[in-house]
Amino acid sequence: MSDDIAVTGIGLVTPGGTGTEATWDAVCAGRATARTDPVLAEAGAPVRLACRVPAQEPQKPLKAQEPQKPQQRVRGRLWRFDPATRFLLTAAREALGSAGLDPGRWDPARVAVVVGTAAGGVSTLEAQHRKLLASGPGALSPMTLPAFLPNMAAGHLAIELGATGPSLQTSTACASGATAIITAALLLRAGMCDIAVAGGTDAMVTPLCASAFAKLGALSRREDDPGAASRPFDRDRDGFVLGEGSGVLVLERTDHAAARTVRPLAYLAGFGATGDAHHATAPHPEGAGLRAATREALVRAGRSPDEVGHINAHGTGTALNDAVEATAIRELYGPGHAPSVTSAKGVLGHTMGAAGAIEAALTVLSIARGTVPPTAGFTAPDATTAGIGIVRAAARPQRVDLALSHSLGFGGHNTVLAFTRARHG
Repeated sequence: MSDDIAVTGIGLVTPGGTGTEATWDAVCAGRATARTDPVLAEAGAPVRLACRVPAQEPQKPLKAQEPQKPQQRVRGRLWRFDPATRFLLTAAREALGSAGLDPGRWDPARVAVVVGTAAGGVSTLEAQHRKLLASGPGALSPMTLPAFLPNMAAGHLAIELGATGPSLQTSTACASGATAIITAALLLRAGMCDIAVAGGTDAMVTPLCASAFAKLGALSRREDDPGAASRPFDRDRDGFVLGEGSGVLVLERTDHAAARTVRPLAYLAGFGATGDAHHATAPHPEGAGLRAATREALVRAGRSPDEVGHINAHGTGTALNDAVEATAIRELYGPGHAPSVTSAKGVLGHTMGAAGAIEAALTVLSIARGTVPPTAGFTAPDATTAGIGIVRAAARPQRVDLALSHSLGFGGHNTVLAFTRARHG
């Protein structure tokens, strides 16, 4: 379609590694990253499993190199930021590099920043609250508010980029990163920017978050076998493993990308967003919201269900999500057409507000590289998840012309992103 959005860059920071290639290799190999987490263990959390991002090297500022004033030097001190912001800045740096963009050579007023998060800087908030209780107000860091307020990841990234176009933060729980991509696409289509740096980030592997999710019964308790704890769609699934990370996509209107003579990785051809209006934490039992969001995405893309070749599923490994998502897939596509289905959460865990962006990036890579990663941890379905084309055991070579990325969130949020193969030559 003429209003397709070009995906010209990707950046990833995940438990699979820092950088797109490290993450892609881990996901394609089905290499689970869940481990017993020492921080959660020391805090006495009821579930100690987690998927952590490996330690990152210090990074330079994102702006083009130039003599720095004192306030600019502060921007390079990533230790001042919450981990969620550090992940985001690193992922954005890679995304801009892969898109061939230099922040020193663009019109900053025509660049938008849109970031999704479920919890903002919750790591900072928890740490500073412990200091407040232990030592009083004088022990608090002056960076507490700039680090934990939910909007500050987008704010810090815009400052780092020098981007003065729209700067927005979205929060739709575990669909936040996908909602950010939809919001960025709407800004591009409205002519409010030429380039959008969009994605999601979260760092919720904390004692409070782990304990709260455990209280809901959402986390896997398979601590004796961490590598097999996250089991999307599997008959023995018992919950998700808490993860963290960031995914960033560079989006441009097709005419803008063409003027730069950059080759898109794929196109964002359509998107859908709906609300279940059903329950605070449970999806609609018949997947009505997900099915409606899928239909909306396909209508916007000018496509039909029988053209969908691949689905990057939300696939959390919880009993309810996987059953509802599988039901929606069966009813949308029927027995005569079975798109390949995968979930990255078997490898990366549930990265919360970052998941929608990370999985969107993986969907684009499946299209660009003609490969669908396996669903790690999946061995066999139960009655609720049977009858869909789950890729298991090993990555599958596949030409994908149209792929969907599903994201669902507490509160009944449903988002579906439709990506198509880029036209070259």
